[in-house]
Amino acid sequence: MSAEIEARLKDLGVTLPQAATPVANYVPYVISGSMLYISGQLPMEDGKVAVTGIVGKDVDVARAQRAAELCSINILAQAKAALGGDLGRIHRLVKINGFVASTPEFVEQHLVINGASNLLATVLGEAGKHARAAVGMASLPFNAAVEIDAVIEIA
Repeated sequence: MSAEIEARLKDLGVTLPQAATPVANYVPYVISGSMLYISGQLPMEDGKVAVTGIVGKDVDVARAQRAAELCSINILAQAKAALGGDLGRIHRLVKINGFVASTPEFVEQHLVINGASNLLATVLGEAGKHARAAVGMASLPFNAAVEIDAVIEIA
């Protein structure tokens, strides 16, 4: 299955980056039993936050969806690091929590987080269909527009 996942990533033109190291007092992931918990991932690209600002003010929905997609790419990078390079050990993506820095009037957080959900379902296939939350926030670290964490069942 790992080869299938890598092939889907290649078809999408996605190269997983090196998993980011934490900038505060936490670990990027925890494995407990058959569960892998991925800490919140920002829309990092080329070593910096690629999409900053407040959705509904500075950032439109399409750009915010790209931010969510980048977060999901970074989730996969962390999973790959946690699993010794073998994404085939992913049994099921159980849940993602999406946080969108948005104005009080903005009510399309669910559309923003679709950027992540769509990519994860495409890359992981049936195992990528997940439960989720999409929540509006006043702000996020480093002025990121989106942050997403994940819970993954592993083999």
